[in-house]
Amino acid sequence: MKIVVASKNPVKINATDAGFSTYFEGVEVLGVSVESGVSDQPKSDEETLKGALNRVENARIEFSDADYWVGIEGGLSVNGSEVEAFAWIVISSGEKTGKARTTSFQLPAKVAELIAEGYELGEANDMLFKQQNSKQKSGAVGLLTGNKINRTALYKQAVQLALVPFLNPGLY
Repeated sequence: MKIVVASKNPVKINATDAGFSTYFEGVEVLGVSVESGVSDQPKSDEETLKGALNRVENARIEFSDADYWVGIEGGLSVNGSEVEAFAWIVISSGEKTGKARTTSFQLPAKVAELIAEGYELGEANDMLFKQQNSKQKSGAVGLLTGNKINRTALYKQAVQLALVPFLNPGLY
């Protein structure tokens, strides 16, 4: 089973591998670089979902020989001075598509301030926590939970849930 993840980020590739491996054996996961067609830091539920959908479609066009295509797009929900982080996962195969959203969590006020200044979440985290490239490691969720929950774990569950339509074909 060949699965194309529309990103070269190891967190997204590992989460996809772990999510698919829950249900299937012999998965081969390949990360590819494609455009999301949305801003580098999506700031709404709608824009984030659109980014995941666009990633799937762009990966499908460029790498048509896969069994499944997976788009994972991290985004923010901004409500005044409060900001929450989450991600959308979209999985496509044939004519069927599955979607799931991760749980969301509130970001610290200092991170929200940096985002308001125009920084992406990963950049803001790196600045605040004195890290480098945290978005390809544990991410904000890992930094804030002492790595009890990391970005891979957060995405894995949503990958598992986005597979529900494929696991229950008579219902979807």
